[in-house]
Amino acid sequence: ILGIYGMIVSVILAQKIKNDGTYTSYAGFSHLSAGLCCGLSSLAAGLAIGVVGDAGVRANAQQERVFVGMILILIFAEALGLYGLIVALILSSS
Repeated sequence: ILGIYGMIVSVILAQKIKNDGTYTSYAGFSHLSAGLCCGLSSLAAGLAIGVVGDAGVRANAQQERVFVGMILILIFAEALGLYGLIVALILSSS
């Protein structure tokens, strides 16, 4: 899912680039910041999912009642990437 967020932002940004000489530095830096925001937040979300998933699987092997809590934490970690996508869309629209 996190990779799809980056693809969505890249397609939106690619459609906004025109080859008629009207692409300003402001638009360039805005698009750069949108891409970095989405990419770095997806990187952080992936790291959080990896750490929580590893610890959750080990804890689930010892006690099965931690499964629901692990899934909730994984969903919250995925939300970090979604928040980055939302901010990237806001940055790309200005």
